[in-house]
Amino acid sequence: MLIRHADPAATTPVTMTGAKDVTMQVMVGRDDNAPNFAMRHFVVAPGGHTPHHAHPYEHEVFIVEGELEAECDGETRTVTGGDVLLVPSEAVHQFRNASAAPARFLCLVPVTSDCGQPVSGS
Repeated sequence: MLIRHADPAATTPVTMTGAKDVTMQVMVGRDDNAPNFAMRHFVVAPGGHTPHHAHPYEHEVFIVEGELEAECDGETRTVTGGDVLLVPSEAVHQFRNASAAPARFLCLVPVTSDCGQPVSGS
């Protein structure tokens, strides 16, 4: 059994084009021999955002704490700690932090995607 702690201090900067003040920690991924899914822990600083992008797979998102503006295919909703989102395959999406406090979320993607590695983004 693998056990890791989601630690904002253990995150590294997301270098994907379009990301601003976002860090990530791979909780479970390819390097752990996970056969199907990668789980990532993101921290979005106040004023930060993930890239505005789409990809050919869905992903599930759990907001751990804070408040984010979640945009998906042109619709923007405010999400807070405890909310769960499904971002469909090919949906253009972005997470923005317009609040004064950091926000954190967990994201699950297929382990076969490039986003299962720490050099990628959300």
